[in-house]
Amino acid sequence: MIRKTNHIAIAVPDLDKAIAFYRDVLGITDITPPQDLQDHGVRVVFVETYNQRIELLYPLGNDSPIASFLNKNAQGGIHHICFETDNILQARDHLLAHNMRILGDGNPKIGAHGKPVLFLHPKDSLGCLIELEQV
Repeated sequence: MIRKTNHIAIAVPDLDKAIAFYRDVLGITDITPPQDLQDHGVRVVFVETYNQRIELLYPLGNDSPIASFLNKNAQGGIHHICFETDNILQARDHLLAHNMRILGDGNPKIGAHGKPVLFLHPKDSLGCLIELEQV
């Protein structure tokens, strides 16, 4: 069902400052241009390393889930972990059979990579928001 970690997402209060940190301080040069995901209420940037991808999340408006997260965590922080799956509907049904709650209406939305994604309720996944992405 789960193949590997796709990315770790970090909510940031200042996207330009976060990009500068990864680029100028850590020396990571493979950074994507910002992309707005209106359906998710976020602007995203991916920081690519040899073996991992970090997603920087910045809110698009006050009703964004990231704005809510930043209201509680003003300096930002880890927001979620994304795992890859071959079949998101099969994974969803498996999780529902194990009494896991899927956020939203339970149907996949298109994520930042143009692929279907779902989020598990953090209260059902050891306090960690988990995203599944079909690859």
